[in-house]
Amino acid sequence: MYRTLLLAKIHNCTLTEANLNYVGSISIDQNLLDTAGILVNEQVQVVNTTNGARLITYVIPAPPGSGEIQLNGAAARLGIPGDRLIIMAYGQLTPEEVPTHQPKVVLVDEKNQVIEIRGHE
Repeated sequence: MYRTLLLAKIHNCTLTEANLNYVGSISIDQNLLDTAGILVNEQVQVVNTTNGARLITYVIPAPPGSGEIQLNGAAARLGIPGDRLIIMAYGQLTPEEVPTHQPKVVLVDEKNQVIEIRGHE
């Protein structure tokens, strides 16, 4: 039996834009994706700690170093620029992998620049 565990998290990032007219997804600075180990098109859960909204969507890359975190399409109704978010990716692990698994947690500042990395590479 596989277990679903947290693989990666971008913690306390700041929503920089909400674009209702985009087809969907969340845009995330490519540097943050690389640091967290989250892939383009990967499913993520987004939690808005400012208003309590939660959603599941997929990732598209924003320009590296831009600090951009943008909710797109219908998801844009779930946040406004300045809201604080937690973005999480999950994965299926075997029972043998579970005991040694540690998620990668990326802590960022208010401009979405990495300040600390916790967990393994």
